[in-house]
Amino acid sequence: MTLDDRVGKPSGPEGTSGALPGRAGRARQQAAVRASTPSATPAQLSRVTATGSGMRERTRVELAALGAEPTGRITLCGFSTAASRLLPPAAAGLRDAHPQLTVRIIEAEPDRCFDLLLAQEADLALLVVTADSPPMTDRRFDQQPLLEDPLDLVVPQDHPLTRRRRVTLADAAEEAWIVGGPGTTYHQLVLAACMSAGFTPDIAHYADEWDTGSALVAHGFGVILVPRLARLREDSPAVRIPLHGEPAPARRIMAVTRLGAREIPALTQAVQTITEVATELLPQH
Repeated sequence: MTLDDRVGKPSGPEGTSGALPGRAGRARQQAAVRASTPSATPAQLSRVTATGSGMRERTRVELAALGAEPTGRITLCGFSTAASRLLPPAAAGLRDAHPQLTVRIIEAEPDRCFDLLLAQEADLALLVVTADSPPMTDRRFDQQPLLEDPLDLVVPQDHPLTRRRRVTLADAAEEAWIVGGPGTTYHQLVLAACMSAGFTPDIAHYADEWDTGSALVAHGFGVILVPRLARLREDSPAVRIPLHGEPAPARRIMAVTRLGAREIPALTQAVQTITEVATELLPQH
């Protein structure tokens, strides 16, 4: 019997941990509210849905506190770097500590991560804060600041900035820039960082993969910003330069759950492992 069975919740799609299957479930939940309160506004309906979700998560926390071995499936989701460097150690830790628990990882952009949480198709999301992220006051989620991942400047091997002892982002204001495609998290990240440094980047090329961007840099087509957690090919002739300044550019990473789910022991363990791994990878953090 799974934790969801003991709560009295039917399994969601493919055995996910949701009481209701995604958007269809939320639609039925809100339809029931409309039937009993015809004058309910969309905002009121959203609050009722969030409250119901929070009650379910609190019940899961209370049952877990009884000491029962967790079973069923837990799903972790996150952006590409998180899915490759942070989530696997967390998933492995959960798998080893709880053999009856199935752990799944989904790589997804931040906006999809929020959708997966709302659809109860994911339990914990690691995501980068962007202008499109829900506010911290959004009652549907529990958003926990996790770490700051510094952004490094990547330039050609013979670039003049490689000879400086201290480089700021503003020093690259007149460079040609390589950024992610419009609308992507990476695109927003670079534009926000450059604008904070006092300039708008002169965008020459678009590349969504770090290897593509660093290859363009190596051949003299421009410069890129790369998060410290992101790996570049070891044989790349491009040079990675840590940036200084106040504040030094960084991307902010959040751990997000549905409201009330943060204290579920398996999720608490996952966040702790992720924090420990990030500390090892970013010793200055």
